[in-house]
Amino acid sequence: MNVMISNGSDKPIYQQLYEQISAQILKGELESGYSLPPIRQAALELSVSVITVKKAWEELERSGLIHTVTGKGCFVAEFTPEEMLRIRNDTIQKQMESDIAFYKSYGMTLDEAIAMMKKIY
Repeated sequence: MNVMISNGSDKPIYQQLYEQISAQILKGELESGYSLPPIRQAALELSVSVITVKKAWEELERSGLIHTVTGKGCFVAEFTPEEMLRIRNDTIQKQMESDIAFYKSYGMTLDEAIAMMKKIY
């Protein structure tokens, strides 16, 4: 697990944790059965509060990316390649919907958005 926290980001730290870990899971970098560090250990290593890590782990579990085994810890869930692709695409689509609403609020057309995306990508 490789996580970089940015205190200057507009995103809450728990969301940064959730997004980075979920991306690592969905890219296959954290394989099924991988054991996430205990909440207190992760909080200490990342210099964040236990509550922040707990919230990120809860979001990961709520989204079905990890599961908790009482007394043993949190583990990456098992997925078929099809399930992983579906979850990845659903996650990306939700983000794109939010982003597109933002672009539209500034009056950006679809062609302008595509052109900008191609330039940045």
